[in-house]
Parts: sequence; C-alpha cells; structure tokens
Amino acid sequence: MSKVEDFLTKEEEQEIVEAIRMAEKNTSGEIRVHIEKTTSKAHFDRALEVFHELRMDETRLQNGVLLYFAVDDKNFVICGDKGINDLVSADFWGCTKDVMTSHFKSGNFKQGIVDGILNAGEQLKKYFPSLADDSNELSNEISKG
Repeated sequence: MSKVEDFLTKEEEQEIVEAIRMAEKNTSGEIRVHIEKTTSKAHFDRALEVFHELRMDETRLQNGVLLYFAVDDKNFVICGDKGINDLVSADFWGCTKDVMTSHFKSGNFKQGIVDGILNAGEQLKKYFPSLADDSNELSNEISKG
C-alpha cells in the first residue's frame, strides 16, 4: 500500500462517516477515525497523541472515542477519554476490537471499521445516552496523518 488514501475508496470513507453519524444519534459520545501509514512510536502512545491533536479531550462529558489505524503496521487502537474510562470495565472495548479484527483478517477493512463504530456507539449509549441539548462537538470526517 503506497498511500493512506489507497486504504479506502471515497465511497467507503463516506460509509464510515455515515456510520459515525448513525452511531452518534443515540449517544452524546463523540467518535473519530484517524488513519495514517505508519508510526515510529508505540501505537497506543501515537493514538493518544492524535486524540489530543484532534481536540477529542475537550468534549463536555469527556466521552470521545478514537479509532486509530496505522495501515502499514497492520495495527489499530481504540482509546476513550477519561469520562468513559472512569465508568466502564477494563475490557469495555474488547468486543469492539474482536468484531473489527475478524473483518480485518478477511481483508474487509471498511466493514470492520463500520461495525466497530456502530458497536462503539451501542456501548457508549449505555453510559452516555443522547441528551436533549446534545450537539455534535467533533467532526465526523476521517482524519489522516
């Protein structure tokens, strides 16, 4: 894979953005996807760095979730903000990662990401239901490194 842009088609990217929109309809949580080619840092450390760069730590309820992908490294990280981590069990994201990994192993990256987003939305809904005054605090667009 030569470029991050080759990882997903424009249509697949739009399906992912739509999945974020759908997932966020039922929760005040905020979900972002970041894709980059590779990182020289530990993947979790880089994901946290991106989390801050995207200002995901500035949501009102501290309930942002980042799905970070290092394409050439064949690695991904799901990280949530303090508001989520204070409320959920340590294995909270395990089932979401498992769903995504099974798709990735068969080469179906778009569907893995979409299912991961929808699963994250379902998980967030339990702890952060949609509020009457809820606003979309973060962009739904995919960011790229």
